[in-house]
Amino acid sequence: MSMWTTRLDAAGIHDPQLREDFTRQRALVAGYKRAAYIAVLLLLPRPLAPHMIAATAFMHHTDNLLDHGPLPQRAAAYAAWEEEVNQAIATGTSDHPVIRPLLHTGARHPRLLGHVKDFLRTAATDLEFTGFATESDYQRYLDAYSLPAFMLVAGLLVPGDEPAGYRAACRTYIDGSQRLDFVNDLAEDLAEDRLTVPQDTLVSHGVTRTDLVDAQDTPEVRALLRHLLHQARADLAASHRVIELLPAANRPFARALIALEKATVDAAGAKGPGLLTSAARPAVPALLTILTREYRHARRLRRSRAEGSE
Repeated sequence: MSMWTTRLDAAGIHDPQLREDFTRQRALVAGYKRAAYIAVLLLLPRPLAPHMIAATAFMHHTDNLLDHGPLPQRAAAYAAWEEEVNQAIATGTSDHPVIRPLLHTGARHPRLLGHVKDFLRTAATDLEFTGFATESDYQRYLDAYSLPAFMLVAGLLVPGDEPAGYRAACRTYIDGSQRLDFVNDLAEDLAEDRLTVPQDTLVSHGVTRTDLVDAQDTPEVRALLRHLLHQARADLAASHRVIELLPAANRPFARALIALEKATVDAAGAKGPGLLTSAARPAVPALLTILTREYRHARRLRRSRAEGSE
């Protein structure tokens, strides 16, 4: 029996169509961030892993609709998607292979559907993105888009009511993660005519958009990239509060998630101005070290719980 099959069984997903849906979403998520996907399978309790995949797949599907194609086409596609998802939530049924597993997960974790509605309500912010004039503009984007998107998955990590301070801790994490994504994806975003560095930050470092587009290796560009990565690292370090607020069984996953992001910060820092031509990727040994360490923690927790129930 495969690792994935045991997780579908543990999650009570027995219907053949649903198993196919969840398995399809698993393949898509695995192709997005492989290390984070492996962390879901290895570190989360078995019954939770497929539900995390369903929420992540829904988030990425929505993000792709918002990001790809001419604006009128994206706006129309998103409006139709928002209507379809809200209708599915209202009726409890859908023929869409992304929405079906989401509804099943929502039945097991009812707060998820509230997070879905919150996300859909403000996700069109990404359609309207033309850049940030100031740091305050970035912070508003974080509240309107990045945080609601992250809560789709973060909400699954806390059963029952969210503990006091949890959403604020999640915001700190996603601030660091979003800053990291923006600096690490500079080459890709600039190629698509998106500049995700606030204009006031560019000005304060004496860097122009043209410097970035032309991948200039200057002291000013290097200082800008160091500044952006320092911001990301500081937020990620402060986000460890999230771990303390989670059930013990979910802490190895959260620790791994933060550590994987920090490893990416390290790789991006080592790459320097090379980020203006391609994204940085952590070395495989660094990723394996993180995953192995947290897998040992997770195994000890499971063994201790099993012995305590005897």
